[in-house]
Amino acid sequence: MLKLVLQKPLKQLCLFSGLIAAATCIQANEFINDSNYAAFKQKTMSKYGLSAEQIDSAMNGARNLPNILTIMTRPGESKPWYDYKAMFLSEGTIQRGVRFKNQYADVLNRAEQQFGVPQSVILGILGVETGYGANKGSFITRDALATLAFGYPRRADYFSDELSSLIAWTYKEGYPTNSIVGSYAGAIGYPQFMPSNITKYGVDYDGSGHIDLRNSAEDAIASIANYLAQNGWQRNRPIGFAARYTGSNPDSVIAKDLTQPVPYGTLKNQGITPLNPIIKIDNLDLVNVIQLQENYGPMYYITYPNFQVITTYNRSRMYATAVWLLGTEVASR
Repeated sequence: MLKLVLQKPLKQLCLFSGLIAAATCIQANEFINDSNYAAFKQKTMSKYGLSAEQIDSAMNGARNLPNILTIMTRPGESKPWYDYKAMFLSEGTIQRGVRFKNQYADVLNRAEQQFGVPQSVILGILGVETGYGANKGSFITRDALATLAFGYPRRADYFSDELSSLIAWTYKEGYPTNSIVGSYAGAIGYPQFMPSNITKYGVDYDGSGHIDLRNSAEDAIASIANYLAQNGWQRNRPIGFAARYTGSNPDSVIAKDLTQPVPYGTLKNQGITPLNPIIKIDNLDLVNVIQLQENYGPMYYITYPNFQVITTYNRSRMYATAVWLLGTEVASR
C-alpha cells in the first residue's frame, strides 16, 4: 500500500475539512462526473493500492483541454518525409546536439558501453523528441492525459492507464501530480517518456536517488539506452543503409511489417542494393526495405532489426529515420 501523501496546493486539503468543503473542491475536477471516472478510480486503486481519497486529491483541479483533441488529429507524421525531416535535420538542432554531446560526453560514452546502444541513437532521440531539452512541453501532464482518457475513445484505455501510472508515480516520488508538465500526449522530460515507461525503463544515472527525466540529462541518456536495450537492440549491428532500387514493382520489396525481416539475398534479386557500392551486405542478413518520399522522388533504405527497435519508441518510419540521420550527423561533428 502506498503511503498517503496529501498533494499540493493547499486547496486540496479541503478534502478532509468537512463535507461541504470537500464537495466544493471535488467540483474543481472537471472529469468527476464523467461516466467512466468511477471505473478509472477503481482500476487505479486495485492496480496501485491507492485510496479513493488519494486519487481524488491527485485529480483535484483537473481541467479538460479540448485543444489537445484537435492536435491529435494532425500529428507531424502526416507530413511527407521531405517536410518532416526539415523539422529536425536543421543546422540549429544539429548545433544544439553538438553542444549537448560535448557537455555530456562522459555520460554518453558510459551509457554506450553499459547498454550497447550507440550514442548517436541516444542523441538522435533526444534531438527529435525535445531538441536536447529545449522543448519539453508545457501542458500539465495530468490534464493532458485525463483529456485523452475521457475524451479520445480510440485510445481511451491506453491514456487511462497512463493517467493511473502518473498518479502512482507522483505519490511514490512525492511530487504533486499537477506539478508535472510535458507534451500534449502526456510524455515527460528530455526523452518524452510516458509515465508507465518511467517506472519500467527509467535509470537513476546521476546518483540522486530519484529518476528525474525532467531535469537530469544523465538520467535521460541512460533511460533511453536502457529502453532500447530492453526492447531488443543488437550491440555492434547496423541500423541500415541508403539503397537503390532498379526493379519495377516497389510494393513487392517495401516491408509491410518491420518485425518480419527477410534475407538480403532475396531483396537483392529483386533489385535492391546499397547506394554506396563499397558497402557489402551478407546475403543471409535479415533486413527490410523502407521507402520515403523526397521532393525529387522516392528514397529507399535497407534497414536492420535495430531500425525496428527505434520504431518501438515511435511507430513512424519517418520518426525512426529522422532519429538515425540526426544522431549520425551530430555524432560526426
